[in-house]
Amino acid sequence: MFHATTILAYKGKNKAVIGGDGQVSFGNTVLKGNATKIRTLYQGKILAGFAGSTADAFNLFDMFEAHLEACKGDLLKSVIAFSKEWRKDKYLRRLEAMMIVLNKEKIFILSGNGDVVEPEDGEIASIGSGGNFAISAARALAKHSNLDEEELVKESLMIAGELCIYTNQNIKILKLED
Repeated sequence: MFHATTILAYKGKNKAVIGGDGQVSFGNTVLKGNATKIRTLYQGKILAGFAGSTADAFNLFDMFEAHLEACKGDLLKSVIAFSKEWRKDKYLRRLEAMMIVLNKEKIFILSGNGDVVEPEDGEIASIGSGGNFAISAARALAKHSNLDEEELVKESLMIAGELCIYTNQNIKILKLED
């Protein structure tokens, strides 16, 4: 069983930010500590992150980007079309994988079950092994600190890395600014 990464996204007032740690584990062994599972898509206007197998991530990112191109960057239309295709594919729908995609206006969590979930607050989403730790830290920091979006994502992922054995503190961040 692969346990991999923690992805956290935050759509704030000034920036949309996504971050992820670099750990990929197999059982009780760390296979890699500096994996990259976040990406900028569609002419630098969309951010995406993946939790699951790295090889599957490349296929899913490519599939999603094809939908972004076909929908001319419309994030909502793209996530719906992508989720339908992901769910219909017999191989891909069996993946224990999830994605977060966002732009400056919207944020979505996607799964192979066909789920397209917009977070209740519309601002913060997380997936992966340490996702619950990261989102808890992010919500608390958003409410009780003056950190900007990028700092908030990094600090939240650092906290998750202290608590989750499948998450490290080798954090990578991507952002969209005004």
